Amino acid sequence: MLLRRCKRGFFLKEGASVAAGSLSKAGRPKEKMAQKNLFVIADGFLSTIQKPAGIIELCSRRFELKLFLLFPLFIILSLVFVFVWWSDAARPADPGQETVGRFIIPKGQTAARTAARLEEEGFIKSSLAFKLYVQITGQAKAIQSGDYRLSPKLNLSKIVAVLLAGPQELWVTYPEGLRREEIASRTIKVLGIESEAAQTFYQDFLKESQGLEGLLFPETYLFARDVPAANVVKKLRVTFDTKVTDKMLEDAKAKGLRLNEVATLASIIERETITDKERPVVAGILLKRMDAGWPLQVDATLQYVTGSKRCVSYQLDCDWWKPPTIEDKKLNSQYNTYLNKGLPPAPIANPGLQSIKAVIYPEDSPYWYYLHDSQGKIHYGATIEEHNENIRKYLQ
Repeated sequence: MLLRRCKRGFFLKEGASVAAGSLSKAGRPKEKMAQKNLFVIADGFLSTIQKPAGIIELCSRRFELKLFLLFPLFIILSLVFVFVWWSDAARPADPGQETVGRFIIPKGQTAARTAARLEEEGFIKSSLAFKLYVQITGQAKAIQSGDYRLSPKLNLSKIVAVLLAGPQELWVTYPEGLRREEIASRTIKVLGIESEAAQTFYQDFLKESQGLEGLLFPETYLFARDVPAANVVKKLRVTFDTKVTDKMLEDAKAKGLRLNEVATLASIIERETITDKERPVVAGILLKRMDAGWPLQVDATLQYVTGSKRCVSYQLDCDWWKPPTIEDKKLNSQYNTYLNKGLPPAPIANPGLQSIKAVIYPEDSPYWYYLHDSQGKIHYGATIEEHNENIRKYLQ
């Protein structure tokens, strides 16, 4: 009779039990004969073990049937788990909290980092749920940087809705070397100020910043969409006083430089140079020219003059810094540093901290001349002959 044991994985032929039984009923022979008979019987027993193909196939089918029945159950349990988890993760972080908190998203922050901070600051229950929600709905890149007002009593979908509605305050970045007019234009564009309100803001900004060219510090700021022009001017001006320390002003004064002179020369350095490394060198060259009674002969001051004539009305996209022509060097203006010695009467732009430091802490060098090639690389010359050779090599 065939013994079927799928679970243990072996089967015995008929007669195997008899062989085993004869072993148990055998008398007790002598020791040597017993050992010999034991090996013979064991060999015969092992030869009876086999795995019929039909039985293996039957067991395989049973196993597949179990998998077929268990897989839907696994799916159902998984869905139940996900549903329970999501129901909890999407709930308000603190339903009883009535206060509204400030949440700032810096420029360039990823959705993953935003999610982590929302959980850390107690506005949502799960950063993973937030990431899944914005990724699945395709809204991960639609969230703007800026200043938001959020409450932990809002559920996940409402938190996302507030973020997608846009911030109450936006980041506005002012690069180094902009004129007052360019600062006003950039503010209007970033904050989305339109039509008559934009023109009003522009005129108000120029009025409030009159006499402050060179003292409006270029930085990244948070401003409300309806911020008054006066508030923007005040913020930039106060930041300048914060960045330019008393120690720096004392060091400048020790070198015979007043604040207006520092800001004026720094504004020229900002427009005349490209890298932080070259700023102190160029500052040293221009200071040396001033001490020697030379005209500064810088193109940036001519650009300031021509820009002021060309962009006379409200123009958000006016090119204020077109390269000067040969004829421009003959202009009758106090800002024409080809005809006049010393500094122009006021700054031509708003410099960054590195240009201000370059004026206060210039670098001594044997050079009197400099120029930039078409790739933006600077080339110095100690003599007019070297400078003319640089012109021939790099500009002609």
